[in-house]
Amino acid sequence: MNTVNGGISFWYAQEGTPAAREPLPGDTTADVCIVGGGYTGLWTAYYLKKAVPFLNIIVLEGHFCGYGASGRNGGWLYNGIAGRDRYAKAHGHEAAVRLQQAMNATVTEVIETAAAEGIDADVHRGGVLEVARTPAQLDRLKAYHSVEVAFGETDRRLLGARETAERVRVTGAVGSTWTPHGARIHPVKLVKGLAATVEALGVTIHEGTPVTGIEPKHAVTPYGTVRAPYVLRCTEGFTAGIKGHRRTWLPMNSSMIVTDPLSPSDWDDLGWTGRETLGDMAHAYMYAQRTADDRIALGGRGIPYRYGSRTDNDGRTQPATVDALREVLIRMFPRLAGTGIAHAWSGVLGVPRDWCATVTLDRSTGLGWAGGYVGSGVATANLAARTLRDLIQQDSGQSGPTDLTTLPWVNHKVRPWEPEPLRWLGVRTLYAAYRAADRREATAHTPTTDRVAALADRVSGRH
Repeated sequence: MNTVNGGISFWYAQEGTPAAREPLPGDTTADVCIVGGGYTGLWTAYYLKKAVPFLNIIVLEGHFCGYGASGRNGGWLYNGIAGRDRYAKAHGHEAAVRLQQAMNATVTEVIETAAAEGIDADVHRGGVLEVARTPAQLDRLKAYHSVEVAFGETDRRLLGARETAERVRVTGAVGSTWTPHGARIHPVKLVKGLAATVEALGVTIHEGTPVTGIEPKHAVTPYGTVRAPYVLRCTEGFTAGIKGHRRTWLPMNSSMIVTDPLSPSDWDDLGWTGRETLGDMAHAYMYAQRTADDRIALGGRGIPYRYGSRTDNDGRTQPATVDALREVLIRMFPRLAGTGIAHAWSGVLGVPRDWCATVTLDRSTGLGWAGGYVGSGVATANLAARTLRDLIQQDSGQSGPTDLTTLPWVNHKVRPWEPEPLRWLGVRTLYAAYRAADRREATAHTPTTDRVAALADRVSGRH
């Protein structure tokens, strides 16, 4: 099969890479300097410029806008946020409910704002369907569903095997949970539209300008330094490349494949007419969508982490990972055994040591950051951006505290990851344990979660 490997992502193969914007021409000043041209950086520039049109905002991007996770993700715009359960323990249940409600509203915010700005990102709001295919997965799914309802998702539904099949006919599915707070998107159409929108508002974007160091009021690049009262780090999985941040967030690798377009008879057999985003309850979980041009895009963990927090070269993926993802596809949809895989790619996401997404503004230095989304960044980046806007307006005296600035993830502190080789050994061992646990659960026919996976969760800080 002729599978394109790398080339950033399939989404860019469809859309084409953007024309290069000029790099930073030399030393300059700004009111706000944003490091990173992905969803977080672009949404932050958008909301700040909308709130205060006279602000001089500069975005610095090492490659081109959307080169990282914003141009490689699975296109899940949904209401998940990393760390909510920890925030409930630290700040109380009601504080975490407010955070969840903010995330629910963020799905609508992204959809409506994109539409208002004329950004066509192939949005289809079909919700999120997460399926269970073993007794242990079903037990975890029921517990997960109950927790989500307890955090205010009264519109979430628990579905049995027959109801699940009426939505998507996943082989072996014994149940599922569905929430309306989710949509399928085309990631690159969204990020390219955002970049064009913020430029039209008067924001300056410099691409091909890697930031090597961030200091109070300074963003240092090989082409010059930007001096600004506020410097915001919005670099997610590429954070380890900035001086002093090698252990801040771990760049976790995630890989994807996309099929050739499926035939009408394939879709008649599979269903999926609601175009829900699709996930599962495996420990080494998968995520998928039905694309606007009727392919299946499916992702999961390949090599989870590269030694020394290194990132990939333009998304190239190991053949063994492509084969493994294809096996996941065929296990779920055996009819597709003869379907071609058009494209495979990889990218990195940011994982804090405690698996908690955060948004912060240090009022003593003017340094801010947001990220650590652990794969849930398509929507969370928007909430983070609006929160950074409010924090800057509060710090500059333009407003007081807001509902967003008082959410429990604001100014949360996370300890760094362990040094190498402990970091590499730990991540590789943990994900080997998760895969082995999934294999054992598939044959055990017991509702009990594998003990090794439960131990891995405790060691990793994942739960």
